[in-house]
Amino acid sequence: MKRNREETMRSMLYVSISAIAVVAAAASQAGTVKYYGDFDPAPLAAMQEVIADFEAANPGITVEFQNFDHEGYKTSIRNFLTAEPPDLANWYAGNRMAPFVNSGQFMDVSDVWEENGLKEALASALPSMTIDGKQWGVPYTYYQWGIYYNKEAYDQVGAKVPETWDEFIANCALFQEAGIDCVTTGTKALWPGAGIFDYMNLRTNGYDFHMALANGEVPWTDDRVKATFAEWAKLVEPGYITANHAALDWQDAAALLVQGKAANYVMGNFAVAVFKDGGMTDDTLGFMAFPTINPDVPRAEDAPTDTVHIPSGATNVEDAKKFLAYLASPEAQTKINAAMGQLPINKDASVNQDDPFIAAGFELLSTTPGGIAQFFDRDAPAEMAKIGMEGFQQFMVQPDQLDNILERLEKARGRIYK
Repeated sequence: MKRNREETMRSMLYVSISAIAVVAAAASQAGTVKYYGDFDPAPLAAMQEVIADFEAANPGITVEFQNFDHEGYKTSIRNFLTAEPPDLANWYAGNRMAPFVNSGQFMDVSDVWEENGLKEALASALPSMTIDGKQWGVPYTYYQWGIYYNKEAYDQVGAKVPETWDEFIANCALFQEAGIDCVTTGTKALWPGAGIFDYMNLRTNGYDFHMALANGEVPWTDDRVKATFAEWAKLVEPGYITANHAALDWQDAAALLVQGKAANYVMGNFAVAVFKDGGMTDDTLGFMAFPTINPDVPRAEDAPTDTVHIPSGATNVEDAKKFLAYLASPEAQTKINAAMGQLPINKDASVNQDDPFIAAGFELLSTTPGGIAQFFDRDAPAEMAKIGMEGFQQFMVQPDQLDNILERLEKARGRIYK
């Protein structure tokens, strides 16, 4: 009997010690936020500064950051969200985050948006962060797409910067007469053609329709899709696009703009460095929003957006939400985007006003009423994006094949979105 009592006491002591150990381990982790990301060196340094600032403002919270290379991260995120999720994880907005939302692996952070006034401060990115009326992460950077143009080419033919598609097409006739490509692009790698398609469809049918098409909810044979290609045909059929674009990389097309052999280029802001390396300056390089096609459609833009999310298996949700709120602040977004050479999403953040393209992009994106698309190969599933971009390239070479192209895309839609 005594032995049983001693064994019981030892067992209770062991349980108590084990319980204390568990509590102690939990306490040691309290205030620690595990964050996984995939930054290049310059933005990594900026994010580390943002983390240091956050820790200084929140004594007792430590952010343990682990960096991955981009491609490795894309592969590993699917594993670690299931096996050992961190408290914070980098990803992308729009349809790129949808699979993790739909599978229950990203947490609803609508309360962070509500409590910090983010629906107003981050209004331009709200649609791309919202699924089923809820917000699933916080965006911290994006960059604009639009039309970069050669000012000297415009001066040469006496063209004015257009606001409408009809004005743009009228300019194309002037450029063609002068032996200048109205629009250049290089579709050897396919994706530059997707930028043109995005804007043709956003300006013809609007953001909601564009996203429904990317989501597989609209047939590619729909009359509204055909209306988009009818507007695009005004550029293609007269030969206003660089003829051999399918054999050109995007940098090759950039050289044509630099040399004044082309007047306009639908491209992202990352191309400015290439234009300037080629010899263009702020005096010869211009930027404009893609012109209005349908005046009844609110202006929407392409702006690939990087985001941070809280995985559903996070262990320190409270402090992770504090970090998200801090990352959404004007101060944090100003700091990290200054290092990245990109744009903050918070409308109260600051940008380098000495860089006219950064300033123009910030104005363009922070005032867009129609929404922010992520780019076709982010908004559509990978297989659909590839088939779609092949179709866009073919249309710009063989516009008479449009019906066959749309039928092929529609068959792919029926198979891919099952």
